[in-house]
Amino acid sequence: MADRRRVNIPFGPQHPALKEPESFLLTLGGEKILAAGVRLGYNHRGIEKACEERTYIQDLYLVERVCGICSHSHSTCFVQAVEEIAGLQIPKRAVYLRTLIAELERIHSHLLWLGVAGHEVGFDTLLMYTWRDREVVMDLLAALTGNRVNYGMNTIGGVRRDITPEQAGQILTAMDVLEERTRYYIGVVTEETTLINRLSNVGKLSYDDAVHLGAVGPTARASGVDRDVRRDDPYAAYEDVSFKVITDTHCDVYGRAVVRVLELMEAYSIVRQLLKKLPDGPVTVKAPRKIPAGEAVGRYEAPRGENVHYVKANGTDKPERVKVRAPTLANVQVVAHMLKDGYLADMPIVVAAIDPCFSCTDRLIAVAHAEPRPPETLTWDELRTYGIDWYRKRGVDFTHLNRTFGNGAT
Repeated sequence: MADRRRVNIPFGPQHPALKEPESFLLTLGGEKILAAGVRLGYNHRGIEKACEERTYIQDLYLVERVCGICSHSHSTCFVQAVEEIAGLQIPKRAVYLRTLIAELERIHSHLLWLGVAGHEVGFDTLLMYTWRDREVVMDLLAALTGNRVNYGMNTIGGVRRDITPEQAGQILTAMDVLEERTRYYIGVVTEETTLINRLSNVGKLSYDDAVHLGAVGPTARASGVDRDVRRDDPYAAYEDVSFKVITDTHCDVYGRAVVRVLELMEAYSIVRQLLKKLPDGPVTVKAPRKIPAGEAVGRYEAPRGENVHYVKANGTDKPERVKVRAPTLANVQVVAHMLKDGYLADMPIVVAAIDPCFSCTDRLIAVAHAEPRPPETLTWDELRTYGIDWYRKRGVDFTHLNRTFGNGAT
């Protein structure tokens, strides 16, 4: 006989607490979560496959759109892998500018997260404050690159834009303003008893579980895991600057908040060091259109954690394979673990605490044709026919696309 005290409920894929479509299946005993499962696949965009059909320069702008918050993370990770295969020596000024944009992006990402965390627990004043201050760094990014979101700063062989002494002065002024505001946020996070009580002992993740489950970024460091790619496997200009890897041992959502606000202070320090040491010289070198055959892995400490890009070249102007392991993909199984034995009311902030980007994470599984084929799988042609029929039943007819674009249209 079924246990009537246990109830299975879906959370998502469309839910007010989720900013992107994602599906969680929760098993509840009263208000307590007894088990949680995560299902991916609602936001898949096929970027990895699309990269194989485009040139390296086209791919650079495509991978930048893997994520809107940490777009520079993906483009830098990708170009570093391509440049390693091509054997390119990047000008020193270019790597400094890449690192500068990286830390400005980290600042805007952490301020964004702090506001979202406040919103998820009903502290909307914190959301208004942090997003107001986030505009300072967003305006800087727009002034330096021409864009607030997808910056288009990188190119294979360096960066596309230089900065002027006047812009450097504006950045330093902005860092002073943001540092003062962040000191206030550190006080809010560490002294505001209502916020501390709301975040403490929520979404527990021990050190051993963080290591075993492969957690990355602030999620891991808030459980005492002293790991940061910028220090452990330096890239760009991180060998030339000093900073502290922030860790915390609270092993909960409160610890993840502490890690992020303290990382902001380190980011301001890194930006100042970069501008002080910024070398003269060119910002790019000529890169070949066709990349020699080879493969490489790019690693990058994104605001959410370690980002990985695998690139395989075959001697043409298009990659043979591009594989992206975004930080959220590493942290998503950690979410299911953190939800267990927690309360349903805590679920929004537990999910938000990893700063998820599900569009970065989503994957599509392609099943090789076999005999007999499992009945629950579809071929590509069957999937396309199913989609056309589904929309036709709802009054939308796409069959004319065959006449317009040919039989291969989708």
